[in-house]
Amino acid sequence: MDKDMSYGDDYKFIPATSKQSGISIEVLPDLYVHTVQIVNIVFYSCPNSDDFVLIDAGMPYSSEAIITAAEKRFGENARPKAIILTHGHFDHVGAVIELVRHWKVPVYAHSLELPYLTGEIDYPEADPSSDSGLVAKMSPIFPNEAVNLTGYIEELPLDGTVPYMEGFQWIHTPGHSPGHVSLFRESDGALIVGDAFVTVKQESLYKVFTQEKEINGPPKYFTTDWASASESVKKLEALKPSLAITGHGLPMSGEELTQNLKRLADDFKEIAIPNKGKYVNKENE
Repeated sequence: MDKDMSYGDDYKFIPATSKQSGISIEVLPDLYVHTVQIVNIVFYSCPNSDDFVLIDAGMPYSSEAIITAAEKRFGENARPKAIILTHGHFDHVGAVIELVRHWKVPVYAHSLELPYLTGEIDYPEADPSSDSGLVAKMSPIFPNEAVNLTGYIEELPLDGTVPYMEGFQWIHTPGHSPGHVSLFRESDGALIVGDAFVTVKQESLYKVFTQEKEINGPPKYFTTDWASASESVKKLEALKPSLAITGHGLPMSGEELTQNLKRLADDFKEIAIPNKGKYVNKENE
C-alpha cells in the first residue's frame, strides 16, 4: 500500500534555516517543540504511558532529524500512535511519507484538507508579491503540488476530538488553507496553532533566521482566503489561550500572548493582510 504514496514532482530540499533549527523546547511536561529548519513540529506525550503523538511533519528530507528527536525524547525505537496534520503545505508534510513508512502509523487531517493529501488537488502557487521580504520573494520555489497519502490518511473525528490526544479538541481555522486546524486544550489553555497565526515575520529571511519574536497572521505568500484567516484568528483569541505553539516562531504565553493576540484580532487588516497580492480581496486592497 505504501508504495503508492508520493510527493509532488516539485518536491525538493529548501535551502532555508534559522538559528533555532535542531533545538527542542519542553513547553509543558507533555508538549515538546522541535524546530526543523524554519518550521516547528510538536510531540505530545500521552498520559500514564510512553506513547506519543506527532503534530506536523516538517520540511522535505527531514525524516531522520524528526526520528532522532523522537527517540531522544521517548527512547530508542520510539513510535507514535499517530501523526496529526494542522494542514498540508510542504513545510508541514515534508517528511510524512518517510515517517509513515518507518513508523507504520495513521495520519489525520481535516476533511477539507484531504484532497491536497490524496493527490487530487494542488495548492495554489505561492504569491511572491505579497511582501517585500526575501522568503516571500523566494516562495515560488516552494513545493505546492499535492501529496498522495491514500491508504494512510484519515479524516479527523467529526466530534472534534483529536485521536490519542486526551483533552484536546481540533478547531477549524481556515484561511491559510481550506482545512487548516488548530488544537486546543481547555483545561490549561494550551493551543497548538499551526499557521493560523505565527510569532515571527515569516516573509523576512532575516527575521526567520534570527527568530525575532513578533505576532503575525499566517504566512502571506501561501494564504489565499484572508477573510477566513481573520475570522480564524478572532476565533482563537476568543478562547483566551494561555500558551500558543505556532508553526513558525517561538512559543508565546501569558500576558505577552494575551495582549499580542488581541491586537492581532483587533487590527488584523493592518497587521496581517498584504497591501497587494493576487490573493488579496478587492475590499482589502
